Amino acid sequence: MTTDAVVRAFPVDAATAWALVADPRAHARWIPLTRVGLSTSAPEVGAVVTAVSGPFATRGAPGLADVMSIDRYDPPTDTRTGVAEFTKTGHVLRGSASIVVVPAGPSSCRVLWTEHVWLAGPLPRRLTELAMRPFLGAMVRYALMRAVAEVRATDRR
Repeated sequence: MTTDAVVRAFPVDAATAWALVADPRAHARWIPLTRVGLSTSAPEVGAVVTAVSGPFATRGAPGLADVMSIDRYDPPTDTRTGVAEFTKTGHVLRGSASIVVVPAGPSSCRVLWTEHVWLAGPLPRRLTELAMRPFLGAMVRYALMRAVAEVRATDRR
C-alpha cells in the first residue's frame, strides 16, 4: 500500500527539477521545522540521509529522526525518466520513499513523490500505515507546492 503519492507539474526541464527535488538536502527548505544531513558530499547510492524534525530542529536540537538510505539515484535525460528510491531505516520510521521525474518537453516535467511509511514498534504495521497517511500526504503536497513556487520565483528573476 502506498501511503501517499503526489504528482505535480514543474515549469522547468527534467534535469532542473531533478537537481531540486531529488537532492534530499533541499527538502529542509520546504518541510517546516526540519534539518537534513547527508553522509556524502552529494546524493548517491549508498548515502545515508537523516532528516530531523522538531520545534528547534533547525537550530540543532534533537527531534524525530527520519533515517534513509539512497538505494537508487538515476537522473533523467531528455527522454528517460529519473528515479530516486530511499529505504527508511530509522528507529521510529520505517518504509520507503521515491521521487520520479518524468520529462514532458524542453521546459516542463512531472514529479511523482511517493511515501510508504509505518512506525516501528509493537503496534500493527497496517494500523500505523493508516495513521501516517494523512500526515505524510499533507507533507508531500506542501513540499512539492513550495518546490514549484521556488522554481517559479527563480524563473521571474
